[in-house]
Amino acid sequence: MAEIEREAMEYDVVIVGAGPAGLSAAIRLKQLDADLNVVVLEKGSEVGAHILSGAVLDPIGLNKLIPDWKEKGAPLNVPVKEDNFYMLGEAGKLRIPNFVMPPLMNNHGNYIVSMGNVCRWMAEQAEEMGVEIFPGMSCSELVYGDNGEVKGVVAGEFGKNADGTPGPSYEPGMELHGKYVFLGEGVRGSLSKQVIVKYELDAKSDVQKYGLGMKEIWEIDPDKHKEGTVTHTMGWPLGGNAGGGSFIYHLENNQVYVGFVVHLNYKNPHVFPYMEFQRFKHHPMVAELLKGGKRVAYGARAISEGGFQSMPQLEFPGGALLGCSAGMVNVPRIKGNHNAMLSGIAAAEAAIEAIKEGRSGDLVGGYDAAVRKGEIGEDLKKVRNVKPLWSKYGLVASLGIGGMDMWTNTLGFSIIGTMGHGKNDADATEDASKHTKIDYPKPDGTLSFDRLTNVSFSFTNHEESQPAHLQLTDPSIPVDVNLPKYAGPSARYCPAGVYEFVEEEGKDTRFVINFQNCVHCKTCDIKDPSQNITWTVPQGGDGPNYPNM
Repeated sequence: MAEIEREAMEYDVVIVGAGPAGLSAAIRLKQLDADLNVVVLEKGSEVGAHILSGAVLDPIGLNKLIPDWKEKGAPLNVPVKEDNFYMLGEAGKLRIPNFVMPPLMNNHGNYIVSMGNVCRWMAEQAEEMGVEIFPGMSCSELVYGDNGEVKGVVAGEFGKNADGTPGPSYEPGMELHGKYVFLGEGVRGSLSKQVIVKYELDAKSDVQKYGLGMKEIWEIDPDKHKEGTVTHTMGWPLGGNAGGGSFIYHLENNQVYVGFVVHLNYKNPHVFPYMEFQRFKHHPMVAELLKGGKRVAYGARAISEGGFQSMPQLEFPGGALLGCSAGMVNVPRIKGNHNAMLSGIAAAEAAIEAIKEGRSGDLVGGYDAAVRKGEIGEDLKKVRNVKPLWSKYGLVASLGIGGMDMWTNTLGFSIIGTMGHGKNDADATEDASKHTKIDYPKPDGTLSFDRLTNVSFSFTNHEESQPAHLQLTDPSIPVDVNLPKYAGPSARYCPAGVYEFVEEEGKDTRFVINFQNCVHCKTCDIKDPSQNITWTVPQGGDGPNYPNM
């Protein structure tokens, strides 16, 4: 096929991803130099369409970026009024007193928000300052300069046939070039993954670790609604099968966010994270809250959990990794949005200095150090041992030793130094023969739902004639290796029912990829034990359309 010719547009800074990190960078750049040409490219159909987060927002990043956010109408309307921590058993619960929790776990001063709506508001602020924002523009390729630096991205390629060839309505997209390119794609971004490998940005960091976060929005009985209440749980139903826990946040309009996180380093390939979430809602405490209510939305997203020791180098020739593209979530706090905003601010300030010096296409300089030695590093360093303790020794050790370590870290030292994470999450998966199959209760259609029904509440849509954006390195591996060795875990770890093994009488088992269901969580790219699935972007605008996540 002849080489595709594309038009090119030149900018000072090109930002991939209209999440809290990318939008913070765009706003800060324009605050520092109103004449700068800044563009933000977003693969969702609109800003916020692909944003899924808990979320209790620590406003530290927003305070720094837009100090008068309240006067400007930022959608932070529900301050946290009450914090609850519970250890669950199958039928009971034990409250963990707030006073034993380290101060950093206190949610006083934080807000229950829809991060999708926060990002929509931030995009309005950015556009008023002259930032160009293009939603529905998937960035499918990196563009490299003569010296091997990143000089831009390809965005807006549409109309390919299923086999990857140009279709009758093919549009080649454009190259958008920048003096610097910021990647704010979120967890396991496809371009971020490429630059980490190409420039060996993770050569000196620990492996990255992940969780799978699933979330539903419920409208509940007004008599049960307690606006501003934050509840976190651990224990049942996961037990020893996997690490993780839940969150229940009461926002406005009699709505609650009900979420469940499963750490993806589980050993037993029979674990079915989605069904663990559905089972959780049948706990008496949760079932009573949701009784008489209705679920109005569903979604799922991977969460970076490696923390301080797993952050790769943040600068590469021609650009920088922002927010969760690098992994900046504080695991025990279940918060990363504040750090994403702070990283965008720091990257913008470093880029401004470089551009003032007449530089481009090199290491921006100063950004990586600002993150590690500044507020983000301070936040993440205090909790760096919680995740590895949980992974290696279980929940009780994580609560006990990890809690003590967080307390001492508030005084500036750690009792155990810095622990390593060990294996990545794919390698943690063990042979199915070593584990017992888990019998999950069938969803009842009232509190719990099958995956395909729930996926319809993510409002996901993909143009079916395009190439599958979930690519197999070796198409034979799912049936020949993963099915006999690991009992076909992709049929379970995907929270959207994308993957299935189809058995037909007299025929070989087929591996089917229903990419139309994909909610862009990236779990398959992370957890597949053979590392055989690569998540790439579909054409722009496709995927979930989250209304209020």
